[in-house]
Amino acid sequence: MLVKAIVPRGYCKGVIRAINIAKEASQKYQNVYILGMIVHNQYIVKALEDLGIQTIDSQGKTRLELLDEIDEGTVIITAHGASDQVFHKAKEKNLNIIDASCLDVIKTHDLIKEKLNLGYDILYIGKNGHPEAEGAISINEERIHLITCQKDLDSIDKQKRYMITNQTTMSLYDVYALCEYAKKILPHLEVAKEICTATQIRQEAIHNIDDDIDIVFIVGDPHSHNTQKLASIASQNKDVYMIESLQDLNIHWLKGKRKAAVSAGASTPTYLTNQVIEFLKQFDESKEETFIKPPIEKSKILGSVSRVED
Repeated sequence: MLVKAIVPRGYCKGVIRAINIAKEASQKYQNVYILGMIVHNQYIVKALEDLGIQTIDSQGKTRLELLDEIDEGTVIITAHGASDQVFHKAKEKNLNIIDASCLDVIKTHDLIKEKLNLGYDILYIGKNGHPEAEGAISINEERIHLITCQKDLDSIDKQKRYMITNQTTMSLYDVYALCEYAKKILPHLEVAKEICTATQIRQEAIHNIDDDIDIVFIVGDPHSHNTQKLASIASQNKDVYMIESLQDLNIHWLKGKRKAAVSAGASTPTYLTNQVIEFLKQFDESKEETFIKPPIEKSKILGSVSRVED
């Protein structure tokens, strides 16, 4: 089968930084905990657990609430960032704090605080319940308004002064549409689009895939918002499957297909994506011996965390 490996794909700098910070912490400290999934990929979470790092996560609980489950040791703040309240509470509990927040997330937090001090309210385009959105909105829950759709914009006070910004992993096309709508209905609006560069160029690459592609595979964890957005963009005019690894690939999907494209979310291990690419390259519908999938070698999951895949 012909395969187009989309570039860039997979790991972004923020993910590489966060995972390497966690690996270093496992070598320096005992009783190391991560407040939520360090990045949204279960393979990485499990690989870090093998290094002795415990992930503290529970659906529906905020980072502030998750801290109640940690009484000693070192706590790592995930790449999604956290509010000042989380840092203060961790300090009050005498925990050793390691901040693995993505630098782009920190940049957005600093911008929000600056505009709040200047008297703006903030319109934050994001996904309800996502840890990055949680961290940003927690800066000031009264003056930061979560925007998930146009309806949310219709319900706000039109006379206030606003800055509109966003979760860094949102679809750049969705953010553009909401910002353009906000411009039409809000007379006092400043726009600060904060889609990170890695997210933007990955989404653009998927949007511009070749016309002769028959099928698209997006490799990534279903919890990963940026992975979901890649799949959503690709599905506008292609047959798209989002898989966590090669083990999820159904051979029947390949029947009659000639050329496949492969991309991956920003928190997907390069090893897992490469397994999919190499399998598809050798696949021949007429030869059953090419249907056999190699097993996942757990030791290789963290072995490739060194560079952005391009």
